[in-house]
Amino acid sequence: MENQMQSLPDIKQTLVFNAPIQKVWNAVATSEGIAVWFMPNNFKPEIGYEFHLEAGPFGNSPCKVTELDPPNHLRFSWGKDWFLSFELTELDGQTQFTLTHGGWDIDKVTEFGQPHDTVRDTMSQGWAGIVQRLSAYIEA
Repeated sequence: MENQMQSLPDIKQTLVFNAPIQKVWNAVATSEGIAVWFMPNNFKPEIGYEFHLEAGPFGNSPCKVTELDPPNHLRFSWGKDWFLSFELTELDGQTQFTLTHGGWDIDKVTEFGQPHDTVRDTMSQGWAGIVQRLSAYIEA
């Protein structure tokens, strides 16, 4: 019998920034911007571009740009199972930003042997702090 993939809910964080969409896009879709609020990286906004996030003690995580529609949408694969997507919507001089971290599976473990459900709980709390850093950077 084949195991059905048991997915866990995506992590989503939605914020409204008091900044124009292009400013938010520059913060989330450039190597320099991503390095400020998330991790050092060698990202380039090109479909199919392979890059790394420098995850400190966890080493370099391989990523690949899978969707790109400036200044509204960016999605990339992260590690062996995950994806990150950034959705931006212009709202009268402000920008609504939704970050989604998906690809969770109850039966899978990370490259480091940690069960997805455990890591998801930790990351869910971690993202709340990360998007606050992003907010501080954009609205500085």
